[in-house]
Amino acid sequence: MTVADTLNAVRTDLSIANRMLANEGIFDAFGHTSMRHPTNPDRYLLSRSRAPQLVEPGDILEFDLDSNPIDKNHPPLYSERVIHGEIYKARPDVMAVCHHHAPAFMPLVVCGIDFVPVFHLGAVGGVKPPFWDQRKEFGDCNYLVVTPEEGASLAARLGSHNMVLMNRHGVTVVGTSIQACVFRSIYSARNAEYQIAAAGAGTIDPLSPGDAKISGDISTSTTGLHRAWEVWLRRLSNAGGMPPKTSVARAAAKSTAKTGSRKSKAKFRSAKKRGR
Repeated sequence: MTVADTLNAVRTDLSIANRMLANEGIFDAFGHTSMRHPTNPDRYLLSRSRAPQLVEPGDILEFDLDSNPIDKNHPPLYSERVIHGEIYKARPDVMAVCHHHAPAFMPLVVCGIDFVPVFHLGAVGGVKPPFWDQRKEFGDCNYLVVTPEEGASLAARLGSHNMVLMNRHGVTVVGTSIQACVFRSIYSARNAEYQIAAAGAGTIDPLSPGDAKISGDISTSTTGLHRAWEVWLRRLSNAGGMPPKTSVARAAAKSTAKTGSRKSKAKFRSAKKRGR
C-alpha cells in the first residue's frame, strides 16, 4: 500500500469516526476528533470546520504540531485545533484525540463532580480524571481553547491520564488508536449518564481502583473494541450516515492536481530562466 493509499484509508476512518460519534450522541453540531499522521508523527489529521455528522474524507486536512495547516490554501478551520496539536506534542503515545460536549457529562463539568466508574465498561475513563479550569488560569473567557498557551495548559492537566474534564465546557479524550478513542468517548459518556442517574437513586458504590484497572483493559484484551466498532458502524450505515466514497477520489484528485500544477509552474520558471 502506498502512502497515498494509507492516507486515503485514514481519512475514511477519521470521517467515519466523526459521523459515528455524532450518531451515538457524543457530538452535535460541535466537537471534533483527530488522528496522528500514520507516517509522520509530527503531523496530525483533522477535518476542516464542519459539523461532525457531515465530515467526509475530502474534508480531512494535515496540520503540523503547532496546528498550522500544511495546505496554505485551506478552507475555514476549527478554532480549537490547538487542543489536538498540543496533546500530540506532549503525549507521543497518543494516536487519536476527541473533544466533545456530550450531554451526559455536562452535569459533572458544570458542578465539578468527579467522574468515577460505576460499571465495568465505564472504567475506560479512569478513576477521578483531572479537571481543567480555563477561567481560573486565564481569567474570564468564552471557553474556546484557541491559543497555544491554552492548549498546552490543557495538555499538561491531562498529563498521563486518558481523559480530562473541562470545567463548564466539556471533555477531551485520547487513545492509542481512533477505535480506542471512540470506544473511550462513548463508554465514558455512558458511565457519566449512569453515574448521575445512580446518584439520584441512592449512594453510589463505584469500582475500586483495582476493579477499574482490570476492567479498563476490556477494550484492548478482548474482542470488545472490535465488537463495539462493528455495531456502531452498522448503526451508522443503517441510519444512512456513511461518508460518500467519492470524497476520497476528489481529495486524491485535488492533491494530484496541486502536485501537477506545482511541477508545471516549476518547469515554466526553469524555461523562462533559460530564455525560452
